[in-house]
Amino acid sequence: MLKKIIIVSYCALAILLMSFTPKTSTVVDKVEFQNPTEVTWKLLGQIDFIKKKNPHYGEVMYPMVNGTLKALQGKKIKASGFIVPIDSKSYALSKNVFAQCFFCGNAGPETIMGIKFKGSTPRLKTDTYVTMEGTFRYNADDIDDWIYHIENAVITHQK
Repeated sequence: MLKKIIIVSYCALAILLMSFTPKTSTVVDKVEFQNPTEVTWKLLGQIDFIKKKNPHYGEVMYPMVNGTLKALQGKKIKASGFIVPIDSKSYALSKNVFAQCFFCGNAGPETIMGIKFKGSTPRLKTDTYVTMEGTFRYNADDIDDWIYHIENAVITHQK
């Protein structure tokens, strides 16, 4: 009988102590704590295009993203450029000012990155030069979307 009381007491004490032990393992977004890799427009410009059939548009030029950028998919990056408005609610980051960006000048679609801000979209002036950090994503399949994206973007410097 004494053995049973000791065993029950021991188990009860163990359960009680475990309930006060702090949990040490928490799930954390790994991207949040990465040091950002600086992505330059020169690197973004190292891209080739291949002609492929598209069911909606016929023959279209699809981007072939280089291996360095493929390795950055989902990683934290830092990029600088000019703010270009896309519509009343969204912006893109451009290598060039608005008058020289790819849909107005002679540059290509690799000179612009779509932006999805972390939190609400700030109000920005056209051609403001900014540096931002966020998660890099490239798109090689959807021709109705930007090739490059910076998601969860936060402006770290603004001129």
